[in-house]
Amino acid sequence: MEILENYKLGKQSDSWQNGLAKTITFIVTEDCQLRCKYCYIVGKNKFNKMTFDVAQQSIDFIFNNKSTFNDKAVIWDFIGGEPFIEIELINKICDYIKIRMYELNHPWFENYRFSFSTNGILYSDERIQHFIEKNKTHLSIGITLDGTKKKHDLQRVYPNGKGSYDDVVKNIPLWLSQFRDLHTKVTVASEDLPLIYESVLHLWNIGIKEVNINVVFENVWKDNDEIILEEQLRQLADYIIEKKLYVENNFSFFSRTIGHPIDLRDNQNWCGAGKMLAIDHEGNFYPCLRFAGFSLQNKKPIIIGNYKVGIDTNKLRSFLALDRTTQSSNECLNCEVASGCAWCQGANYDFADSETIYQRATYICKMHKARVRANNYYWHKLDETIIKEGGKNA
Repeated sequence: MEILENYKLGKQSDSWQNGLAKTITFIVTEDCQLRCKYCYIVGKNKFNKMTFDVAQQSIDFIFNNKSTFNDKAVIWDFIGGEPFIEIELINKICDYIKIRMYELNHPWFENYRFSFSTNGILYSDERIQHFIEKNKTHLSIGITLDGTKKKHDLQRVYPNGKGSYDDVVKNIPLWLSQFRDLHTKVTVASEDLPLIYESVLHLWNIGIKEVNINVVFENVWKDNDEIILEEQLRQLADYIIEKKLYVENNFSFFSRTIGHPIDLRDNQNWCGAGKMLAIDHEGNFYPCLRFAGFSLQNKKPIIIGNYKVGIDTNKLRSFLALDRTTQSSNECLNCEVASGCAWCQGANYDFADSETIYQRATYICKMHKARVRANNYYWHKLDETIIKEGGKNA
């Protein structure tokens, strides 16, 4: 039975430094070439762009407050919009960060990453390739490809409605040749549920062996969407097991860790809002990107400080007090399949009845339960198959 623990599929990849690194996010632009239909960034614009002066002073604030920023490692994260639109600025910021870490003999100098999530359209641009070559040993880049051309182009479109698949997929071979252990993030909305099965297989076939997937947190789910999701995942489960694709591939929707009751002795928040820091073009600080104005549909931004005056610990305190029990209903806490059911802190705030950050949005409830049913089907069938075959193909 020990061999059953060795399936690659369903094992969650350890994040860099086991998730203990401080994440500092620079919102370098609020612009993007695309207008993805499911995107939570509702306020895209061409005007709000970070300057090097703001970035520099924010970095200086961080290094001048070592008692606050005392983590052993750091992820310098760059986001938009589409961050690579501002590659010249990013290059300058990263150079400054490296110089300051070296001058200060800062422990982060040996323990840092520059991290990017990109739509991939500009990836082969020579300026970006030069940046990659210069920083490759401390670099993480994720390209978002949603699956097949049909699925990708259903949601990830230009302002004129044209799909972006062809402009992204042409850069995937270069990306795959430059980095190891790459993954893509697939987002699922109601309209593209019937395309999950073929999309996951497509991504594996073109060389992306780790597929992270999530459903949108917004209130978009229609009657019977959960049935379609479960059918797609069961179909995928059957094919994975038949072709033994679990040996070389990973798919985050299938995991042994989900679908169990919660042990409230492990009463953690789902995300790191409040432990992270996001910085906008004016040098304002946020507990997470999702609390900046251009990410909110219904609420005002929550600013916890800026590089001039520092961090307001009173505003930050409520975020540091977040855990599962402070924001979940009794129904969620007592749910028999609660583990793995996610939430986004910014979405909770945006969709809440009041200004609270302690009201958990539960629009994905039926989708999570459908995922659990399919997940249980997958692992039960896979375990039976491996036992029947004596473990020889695991």
